[in-house]
Amino acid sequence: MEKRDFDVLIIGSGPAGTACAMSLGNSGLSVAILDKAVFPRDKICGDALSVDVLNQLPLLQTDLAARFQELNSKLSSYGVRIFAPDHQYIDLPFLYKGEAACGYLCPRFEFDQLMVEQLNGLENVTRFEECVVERLERTDKEILAHTNIGVFTAKLIAGADGAQSVVARQLASFKPDREHYSAGLRVYYEGITSFQESKFIELHFFKDVLPGYLWIFPLPNNRANVGIGVLSSVVSRKKMNLKTVLHGLIENNPHLHERFRYAKALEVAKGYGLPLGSKKRKISGDKFLLLGDAASLIDPFTGEGIGNAIRSGRVAANHIIEAFRMNDFSSSFNRAYDQEIYRRMWPELKVSRALQKLCRYPQLFNSVVRKANKSQYIHDLLIDALAHSKKKKSLLQPSFYYHLLFK
Repeated sequence: MEKRDFDVLIIGSGPAGTACAMSLGNSGLSVAILDKAVFPRDKICGDALSVDVLNQLPLLQTDLAARFQELNSKLSSYGVRIFAPDHQYIDLPFLYKGEAACGYLCPRFEFDQLMVEQLNGLENVTRFEECVVERLERTDKEILAHTNIGVFTAKLIAGADGAQSVVARQLASFKPDREHYSAGLRVYYEGITSFQESKFIELHFFKDVLPGYLWIFPLPNNRANVGIGVLSSVVSRKKMNLKTVLHGLIENNPHLHERFRYAKALEVAKGYGLPLGSKKRKISGDKFLLLGDAASLIDPFTGEGIGNAIRSGRVAANHIIEAFRMNDFSSSFNRAYDQEIYRRMWPELKVSRALQKLCRYPQLFNSVVRKANKSQYIHDLLIDALAHSKKKKSLLQPSFYYHLLFK
């Protein structure tokens, strides 16, 4: 079969892979980005793009943020409405640098296509679709990707191929850990009623699925992304059928049932996995790096992964450039990539893991929401925590619960 030689192979054309490729655009390195799909393609996801995602777009290419704003398929969202297990809710607007901010809801079908299209102008980046990586092989001098369309060689490979990453499985020997992995389902609906006027995204926490939640995210044209994410260890222990659970919560909760009365499902429920960033892993090795979901960088509390995926792509590109400058692709040299990823991301991932654990206690969750609706101090603290990772730590301090119980 045909053999193609490159400096860098990137496996996966999602946000992590395309961010890495864009960031290598002026590097002088020859880059191949391989994907088993044909774009545009559907990606099972909540479709929520955080303020962080939007802030990173111009760091990839100067016109990318402007091109995103031209998309007609997106919907502005200005906050999150969180429902406690006892069905009380609290509204938390998005902030950025102390000012009201806007996130977006945009189907990944559209967003990922936009990211892929940005690669078309990069002369040093070549895309290959319908390219399935079947086997990876390392030699002393290079790495080989054996695919259905031929063999690709490179000095270094970046695995950005998601939750079922072949790079993570074959080179890092990753195995799913149910305590650090979430099962998810998504269904597109039309006709759901009673969204918050500023199109807040909704997270519904039910006692039986804690620390997971049901989400309802509004989309343009009277559509919505509805889904559920539950820790895999909980799914296994309770022997859950997530399709049955999702349908039951919608049918049996009076508030949801009324809103879904005239709604229509536009597809069957589609499942996917979320590798959570709730423990540190070895995300590099001899001649390889792992990015995004392949590196398990999803926030364990919110389930958001696109921001960290893009950031990991940018960090990986900087590391790759340095690796070629030093002509060193060894495991010991690549350890600097792990260190930089966790320097940037671990403080927030660690706090989110702790918050995930607290969500196992429904009475505590109910108390936080109830008190926040009565106390401006608690309410403002939650808004700040949503915007700032350092402020989020305050939710783990005894002083927070002192104010919650006694103030």
